[in-house]
Parts: sequence; C-alpha cells; structure tokens
Amino acid sequence: MIRLPQAGGGVREYTPRPAAARPAAGGALASRTVFSAAHVVADPYADTTPDGPAAVDWDATLAFRRHLWSHGLGVAEAMDTAQRGMGLDWAGAAELIRRSAAEAKAVGGRIACGVGTDQLAAGGLPAGPAGLAAVRSAYEEQLALVEEAGSQAVLMASRALAATARSAEDYLDTYTRLLRQSAEPVILHWLGPMFDPALDGYWGSTDLDTATETFLEVVKAHPDKVDGIKVSLLDARREIDLRRRLPEGVRCYTGDDFHYPELIAGDEAGFSHALLGIFDPLGPLAAEAVRVLDTGDVRGFRELLDPTVELSRHLFRAPTRFYKTGVVLLAWLAGHQDHFAMVGGLQSARSLPHLATAYELADGLGLFPDPERAEARMASLLTVYGVPR
Repeated sequence: MIRLPQAGGGVREYTPRPAAARPAAGGALASRTVFSAAHVVADPYADTTPDGPAAVDWDATLAFRRHLWSHGLGVAEAMDTAQRGMGLDWAGAAELIRRSAAEAKAVGGRIACGVGTDQLAAGGLPAGPAGLAAVRSAYEEQLALVEEAGSQAVLMASRALAATARSAEDYLDTYTRLLRQSAEPVILHWLGPMFDPALDGYWGSTDLDTATETFLEVVKAHPDKVDGIKVSLLDARREIDLRRRLPEGVRCYTGDDFHYPELIAGDEAGFSHALLGIFDPLGPLAAEAVRVLDTGDVRGFRELLDPTVELSRHLFRAPTRFYKTGVVLLAWLAGHQDHFAMVGGLQSARSLPHLATAYELADGLGLFPDPERAEARMASLLTVYGVPR
C-alpha cells in the first residue's frame, strides 16, 4: 500500500497491482510501421545548470533504445520526446544521432532522426531573404549529419522558420529546396503549438485549413521524396481527412497521443502508421497490440490499446510540452534508469499529484516489470516531498 497525494489536497491509500503484464520481445511488426519517440537519460552526477549544455548518460540512453528495438519498434531519435529544444541543444542532439544511428546499425534496428534548425537563435535572425537563407543552411547542416549517420531523416518544424517566414511561399520554398537535396525519402513533421507555442502559425497561417493546404502542396509536389507525414495536432478528424488526401505511397504517421488506437486501427479508407511519444512508456504493450493487429484482429488490438489512452491523455494534458516529465518518471519506475533526473532540470515541470496519478495509471496497466520496485521508488519520491508513509 502507498499513500498518494490528490490534486485537491490530502492523500489517499492505493494498493498496487501484484504482478506486471509481460509482453514478449519479438521481431519486426508487419501491418504498421511504428516508431517510438524515445527520451534521453540525463547524467545525474553532472554539475550542470538548466541553461547549460545537456549532460547525457549515454549507456542508459542507448540501452533504452535497445529495449525498444527488442520489441520490434523503430526509434524516432532526437525528436521533441528527447527534449529537443527543451534541454537538449544541437551539440547534444548531434551526438545522440551519431551514437543511436551506430547502435541501430549494430543491432539491426530501424531509426529515423530529427532534422531541425536549433543551432540558430530564432530571435536573432535577420529579416527577409538573409534570415531564410540562414534557416535553410541550418536545416542542410543537420540533414547532412543525419544522412551521413545512415539514418532516415525527419524534417521537423522549425522555430526559426516560424519566426522568419512571412508567407506560405517562404515555407514552400524552404521545404522544396530541402526535399530536392535529400538523398532518401524523409518524414515531414507538423508539430502543433500545443507541443511548442513558438510554432503557432506554421505553414504560413494560424487557420489550420489554410495551413493544411500549404502542407499538402509540399507533399504533392514531391511524393517521391516524402516517405510520410507525422501529424501532431491532437485532432483525429483533421488527421483522417489529411491522410485521405495524400498521394499514393505517402504514409501518415500519427503523432496524436489522444486518439492513436482508432487512427492506427483505421477505417474503410485507410489507416495511420505511428510515430508517438507515448510509445516510449507503452513500447512493449504497443508492440503486442500491433502484433495482434497483424493477424487482422482489430477488436483484440483495441482491447489492448484503448485502456492506455487515459494514461496518455494525462501525460499529455496542457501544457502538453511538459509530457516528457511523466515519460521519464515512468522509465525510472520501470527500471530503465536509476534516477528521476532530466536534462534542463525538467523533472520539476509537473506537480506531485500529476506524477502520482501517472504512477497509478501506469501501474493499473501493468507497465512496471517489477511492481514492488516501482512502488518503492515512488514512495521514495513522495518522501522527498514530505508525503507521510
């Protein structure tokens, strides 16, 4: 039994489940391409500051990626789940990309790495063509590194481009130049402002219908250079409408951490693949569900994955960009790392009642391989905050 704080004040008793769900490791998934956007493990002994360079525990970080690959999942590397732009700077991201791509090659794992412009300070760019040229140059530097590392590229939304572009044409020109020089088909990532407020108005308009048309114009002009699109707008209807308009052969990777079971299951007109931050803590269970879907058993897939949505919606509730804190908490409780510390000190970004609820929901799903260890670790965190045992 453990005493958990409540959002309204006070504490209540909770009895953890006695045993974990234990999905078996397995090979590649068949019916869907599924990436887990993976978190980074901080070095808790490094003498750092929140605005200083990230200190990463490389052994634990790569071990977690091997865990995901062992279940047949792909790894989406150096994305927002890895605290890209929220504690992990470009130098750290570049090292992460090199190390993870080499590890993927060694173990035969699938990997896609984020390409952005975070070596730039968005507020310090010149206006007009010079600023746009600087954005393109930054994208090109990162694209070259990712391709040299042997990874597929994910062209991420750019804060610098959002700050510099003055029209949809600026986006069209920037992405057209990048796609023309990419060696292999890329994934285009549309990250909504709920994940990063600096991306409001991306694709040249705050009206999502207008922005969607610009986004689709890029895709339709270069279908041979676009493997797929990742949509992170938390709007299932919009994603369905968008995927139905994609050119043949271009995939839709859902980034909707609120509606992923229904989007992956699909409908009579198609389905979404997945590139999700929630598949960091849900990795083994998500892989098991997709293997059930591989057999054509949609109902069985939904029975496994639907119960996880409550946890996902809790972790990704507003302000959504701080979902990483809950993800790392669950990694610690599950035994994937020895501490609850994050680069940039982001472990403080969520309240204690929020973390307690995350623990309870994850325990109810059987996500912790050793429930007793998870309970003991959660109790130690609560003690630090003054919760009586």
